Amino acid sequence: MKYDYDVLVIGAGPGGSTAARYAARNGLRVLMIEKRPDIGSPVRCGEGISKSWLPEVEIEPQKFWISNEVEGARIFSPDEKNNIKLSAAKAGNEVGYIIERDKFDKYLASLAAREGAEIWVKSPALSLIYENGRVTGAKVRRPEGTVEVYAKVIIGADGFESQVGRWAKINTLLNQRDIVSCIEYRMVGIDLNKDYTDFYLGSCAPGGYVWVFPKGADEANVGIGVALNKLKNPGEVKKYLDDFIERHPGLKKGKTIQLITGAVSTCSMPKTIVTDNVMLVGDAARLIDPITGGGVANACISGKLAGEAAAEAIRTGNTSREFFVDNYEKKVREKFERKNLRNWFAKEKLSELSDETLNKLVDAVSSVELSSISVKSLLDAVQKKYPDLVKEFEDLI
Repeated sequence: MKYDYDVLVIGAGPGGSTAARYAARNGLRVLMIEKRPDIGSPVRCGEGISKSWLPEVEIEPQKFWISNEVEGARIFSPDEKNNIKLSAAKAGNEVGYIIERDKFDKYLASLAAREGAEIWVKSPALSLIYENGRVTGAKVRRPEGTVEVYAKVIIGADGFESQVGRWAKINTLLNQRDIVSCIEYRMVGIDLNKDYTDFYLGSCAPGGYVWVFPKGADEANVGIGVALNKLKNPGEVKKYLDDFIERHPGLKKGKTIQLITGAVSTCSMPKTIVTDNVMLVGDAARLIDPITGGGVANACISGKLAGEAAAEAIRTGNTSREFFVDNYEKKVREKFERKNLRNWFAKEKLSELSDETLNKLVDAVSSVELSSISVKSLLDAVQKKYPDLVKEFEDLI
């Protein structure tokens, strides 16, 4: 069986649904496929997002997918004697709302459907279809058997483990140092401050951090990310988290009602995220913040840009790599590349620092009121209290 569309979106996460939404809004015939039978499940996310970017992609906050609204974030030193307290406005793209990702993802898919996009669930892409050296569609497994879906534009939104990028010969391979292995418990009956998302740095999570994202008065996502190159075996990630919980009576008393595992990329942007007829968005394009590992905001924003670029490409009859570089990739780079590269350097530096140095860093920064978060403002704070420590960060200036 054969089907024909203007745009085929592979993956129904935030990036895919937003791409499908904006492509369909522009009058295109859009099909979005999702390999799982239930969009948004299983959840593989800390579930923290900020509020600032939602208007950019016309997302109205909905009570049914918001579990908690926080005032800001606290970043704890390894010895936990000090913490840097940041308002939600200053804390980045993961602080503001704690959401229910499965409900959030379904909501975004419903927005795409209401704009006219068709959606197939339990329909994994098996491979791309090539004609005369160009991608022209994908083979898709359906309940009735394998079908061929042809499209003028294919948008890869299939996440961290993206096959579309590999099939389209777009190099998004990762180094071990740029992969963080994660595990998260959803816990109830714990002690916490529901007004803040908490982050813990240092040897408790080598090359990453521990997070506590409050979903209510006594409930939170408690998770950890550890850089792959810091692990001797995968089971160590769970041990790091279990050891952290064991040292904190307010967490130890709780019960786990859900366990999530996964991985995120923490690299700078790839050399390209497009080719003829194909664009990658979100995690598939490695648009994750290297410091936080958060990617929902970047996925949605890149999805919007890809949907709009697809509409213009089809309108002009030009779906070449060069067109997508000029009309999609350049816009993505202008939006994310500088910050991602800066945060990648910062991530690399933080992973090298001892607990003693991190204790001093947090102590220095926690003692001043920051008007903005930047490398300069942080170094100014360190300079005042630990002038010798600034030498550790000279390569970030």
